Amino acid sequence: MNNIQPNDILAKAESLRNNLSTGFRDEIVKSLYTEAENIAKRAVKSTTDKKYDFDQKIDRLVTSPYTGLPIMLLLLGLIIWLTVSGANVVSGWIAVVLFGIGDYGRALFNQIGMPWWITGFLWDGVYLGLAWVVSVMLPPMMIFFPAFTFLEDLGYLPRVAFNMDWMFKKTGAHGKQSLTMAMGFGCNAAGVIATRVIDSPRERLIAILTNNFVPCNGRFPTLIMLATVFVAASFPPALTSLIAAATVVGVVLIGVMFTFIASWVLSRTVLKGEASAFTLELPPYRRPNVSRILYTSIIDRTIFVLWRAMQTAAPAGALIWVLANITIGDSNLARAIADWLNPFGLLLGLDGVIILAYIIAIPANEIVVPTMMMVYMGAGMMINGPTSNTEIFDLLVNGNGWTMLTAVNLMLFALLHNPCATTIMTIYKETKSLKWATLSVVMTLGTAIIVTFLTASIARLLGWV
Repeated sequence: MNNIQPNDILAKAESLRNNLSTGFRDEIVKSLYTEAENIAKRAVKSTTDKKYDFDQKIDRLVTSPYTGLPIMLLLLGLIIWLTVSGANVVSGWIAVVLFGIGDYGRALFNQIGMPWWITGFLWDGVYLGLAWVVSVMLPPMMIFFPAFTFLEDLGYLPRVAFNMDWMFKKTGAHGKQSLTMAMGFGCNAAGVIATRVIDSPRERLIAILTNNFVPCNGRFPTLIMLATVFVAASFPPALTSLIAAATVVGVVLIGVMFTFIASWVLSRTVLKGEASAFTLELPPYRRPNVSRILYTSIIDRTIFVLWRAMQTAAPAGALIWVLANITIGDSNLARAIADWLNPFGLLLGLDGVIILAYIIAIPANEIVVPTMMMVYMGAGMMINGPTSNTEIFDLLVNGNGWTMLTAVNLMLFALLHNPCATTIMTIYKETKSLKWATLSVVMTLGTAIIVTFLTASIARLLGWV
């Protein structure tokens, strides 16, 4: 016995662990909680259990294997519908105000004799880039984050994790990853930070690397525009917002599917390991605190995310202006680069302008649509462009050769492409590793390219385009 070394004991334990059933950890946790419950029943007497009986009655619905997931989808659809129907109007109002300030600033600089390139760079580049990000991001966040925080404060989100735990467990991930996914709808950077609730380093890495498959607030404008112009436009006006919301929910579900696939692949390759036991005590339902909801959703989330986006949007706006105002022959540099990228874009069922817009929009996804509009219309600065669905459809289809394949593949690319600069920086800070930050970009961008290429190839092979 004296010859046995600590490493021998560890090696023996490892060999025995591999022979254990996959549910061994869960059985240990279950036995501990069962014994704790038995002790509590013997030691604690309660005069009434009405409050908890009420909670249990609700949980029979929201955590049921038959009704739990449909209720989750209905709530997700409701939140997205509120965001779609409410954000566009408010975004228009904010854009009018901010673009008006830009007109005033531009006129002031011209009046004092400032050189045109300084005026253009500052007001038509940096400022309009910031104005677009604020007008596009702020209204959806002001709707989505309070709704999300309301469900969180109510006590519903732990039930979401409970419902989805079995699916994540099958992929080798953790049930709490569903909570970080939900946060990713507002901002993927916030979703990455939210992975701190996962104790296992391996499972936390899986959640970090796959969070980008959930469309963030910055990608919703592109998805909403495409869903409204190419899908909902063929329905009666009264149903437009509902059809658009349903289409976006469908795209979100595709993103969730890719999250499961990527988690499964990672847990069996670079992040091998056994899924840890998921111990979750469902808290009682409670009356939401309005002041806490407003503080958390506006101060901790909206302002935090918006400020980070503005920091990355300012240089992106400047770059757009430079590319649009350096002329090459009869065209500008932006159009020349787009033409050079066009063969690759067409291979993916897109075009060169879309590829250029996503390259420029690495700092902030919110500027994808205005960048495309600017290049398509040959403008020298970010502009509002066409406003009605008919005008947008005419510009894209009749003016620039878009087809339904272009719209579908742009939805897929918008869903699956690489994280924005803010999220990449957040991944690097959270993992303290350039390797994982790089893998997050390669994995998501590679998935987007492969999926759009296959979709375009199959559509062309079947003669759909």
